[in-house]
Amino acid sequence: MSEASLRIRAVVGKELREYRRNRFILGTTIILPVAFLVLPVTGLLSLSGTAPPAAVRKLAESAELMMLLVPIILPAAIAAYSVVGEREQGTLEPVLTTPIAATELIVGKAVAAVLPTVVIAYVIAGAFGVAVRIQGNHAAVSAVWQPAQVVAEILFAPLLATWATWVAMAVSARSTDVRVAQQLSSLGSLPMLGVTSLFAFRVLTPTVGLALVVALALLVVDSVAWRVVVVLFDRERLVTL
Repeated sequence: MSEASLRIRAVVGKELREYRRNRFILGTTIILPVAFLVLPVTGLLSLSGTAPPAAVRKLAESAELMMLLVPIILPAAIAAYSVVGEREQGTLEPVLTTPIAATELIVGKAVAAVLPTVVIAYVIAGAFGVAVRIQGNHAAVSAVWQPAQVVAEILFAPLLATWATWVAMAVSARSTDVRVAQQLSSLGSLPMLGVTSLFAFRVLTPTVGLALVVALALLVVDSVAWRVVVVLFDRERLVTL
């Protein structure tokens, strides 16, 4: 394993330990996903076998949107802490004076936010799908278990989480207060909510091909956002802010 990989792993481990000690972040990563799982499952499983197809479809669309909200919202709470949190604790300057490269620091902090978010998103989506498959009526199973939706969840979760992480890190690099950074990060992630809403509410007819095209577009957007974050992570600017 290269020295760069070791330094990135060290940053990831450090960030995860700090997140576990932060009650707000820990509470958000537990309570929010549970709520996003319980609400759609309860709604779909409460439908009778004679429920109108339109009602089933509406609940399935809302559930799909909730599944895609997890990788948008959670990184705003996690990654927004990445810079301003260290600045408040007085640990930012010592970190920046270490031999670690800026890109290694950015990647380490990003992985520490994206990885748990994607794991949680997949677990919640999987639990939702299994619950509907086992207990839901035929209409609910048909509405939820569609190839386009499964592909969208698999592809969109890491891409949306990466976008939200870049936004949160960019805001965190320019903020002096953790709560303000988290609020602004949430607002900055809202444009992706519009994209997922178009897909979830069938404004764009969901197909596997469309999911692949949207995923490619998200990858391009994430790449551009990465370049912006790299520019903002200027050592002198971060220390003197």
